[in-house]
Amino acid sequence: MILINLLPHREERRKRRKAAFFAGVGVAAVIGLAVAGIWYSIVQHLTSEQQARNTFLSTEIKRLEAQIKDIANLRAEIEALKARQKAVEDLQTDRNIPVYLLNELVKQTPEGVYLTSVRQNGQVVALTGIAQTNERVSELLRNTLYNSQWLEKPELVEIKSTNAAQRRVFDFSMRVTLKRPQAATAATAASMPASAPAAGKPKP
Repeated sequence: MILINLLPHREERRKRRKAAFFAGVGVAAVIGLAVAGIWYSIVQHLTSEQQARNTFLSTEIKRLEAQIKDIANLRAEIEALKARQKAVEDLQTDRNIPVYLLNELVKQTPEGVYLTSVRQNGQVVALTGIAQTNERVSELLRNTLYNSQWLEKPELVEIKSTNAAQRRVFDFSMRVTLKRPQAATAATAASMPASAPAAGKPKP
């Protein structure tokens, strides 16, 4: 017996293919949405972490800026304290300078020279006086230039001959520079002779 299929099989096949196609499209769409959702979650997570890091860095930067400002203030205070300390030390070292100056003038002024005025302006000392001869003034200049531990750079300003009590004398004025105590101490130490070699060594 011969069987003949009279149903529209081509239409049925087309419907099945169309259904399969739409099913595939639906599955692909679901997979794509799932992948997009997962990627979106990852991006959101990374963004949140980066924002958290940025917030942490901003907080740390503000804290470091505050510390830097405090350090700058401390440095300014330290410099101010150092300046005050130096000013106090300078006052303490300078208070004995008039004594050193007068003592040095007594030692370096030769016989026949009489000082009538001593004026100090900072480190410069102006001297005026009377000398019996020009040579006495020259000797005073040499003494302050080569022999003095506290005076340096002598400069003769003026010298002139006058008569006093029927005697010929010379009025003079000069300037010298007063050394700082530290420089004078260093010069004193440098001028001290070296220690003698130890005695008792056998001669060769």
